[in-house]
Amino acid sequence: MSTLSLAVRDSATMLRRNLLHARRYPSLTLNLLLTPIMLLLLFVYIFGGAMSGGIGGGGRSEYIAYIVPGILLMTVGSTVIGAAVSVATDMNEGIIARFRTMAIHRGSVLIGRVIGSVLQTVASVVLVGAVGVAIGFRSTGAGVLEWFAAFGLVALYALALTWIAVGMGMASPNAEAASNSATPLILLPLISSAFTPIDSMPGWFQPIAQYQPFTPAIETLRGLLLGTEIGYNGWLAVAWSLGLAALGYRWSTASFKRDPK
Repeated sequence: MSTLSLAVRDSATMLRRNLLHARRYPSLTLNLLLTPIMLLLLFVYIFGGAMSGGIGGGGRSEYIAYIVPGILLMTVGSTVIGAAVSVATDMNEGIIARFRTMAIHRGSVLIGRVIGSVLQTVASVVLVGAVGVAIGFRSTGAGVLEWFAAFGLVALYALALTWIAVGMGMASPNAEAASNSATPLILLPLISSAFTPIDSMPGWFQPIAQYQPFTPAIETLRGLLLGTEIGYNGWLAVAWSLGLAALGYRWSTASFKRDPK
């Protein structure tokens, strides 16, 4: 059997393992989903009337259109934390060490984990998007190409952040530490353009909010779904995702190849 065939077979086996594990223990994914859903409902129904004044005063319906793209990207950040926790659990219980000694393609352990997490993340985004549609979100001016581009952007960010989360999980001594180290993946969307426009923030803080990883992706997704101006945000979002994916991949593979102490 060729190396490629072996890698594909073993990666598929690891993917199946991770999906079965997620199906048997769905509480982690559900708990991580509660944060974006609760924030969506909170900001729409409690703060929506007041917050809409900052985006033109169109009322709650306009604010729903504004906030949903940000919540979708926040869902990506919160859901991939499950990958960090699961990897840290496997490391702590010795499963990763066992995989290192087995006659399997070494990269399949990480590849199966990442693909499984990306699939779970995309499914979570679809679920949160359905909640958004249920409370009034409507895409205006988005054709087939825009929808494909939006899906591709979400999948690309899910891939990039999953690699980062896997690296965090492998570097953490236990699941609790992994969850804590991945907290910025939830906090960064809170200081982006997800909930309020950048120009409404203090002047000294605007560059921080503008050029962090989530804002370009949120503005690009908002432009694709709502027909607003994307500008340079599209290229910046792709650059951030590719850079984070490369960083997470190098971090994860280096940690996996390192001999346990």
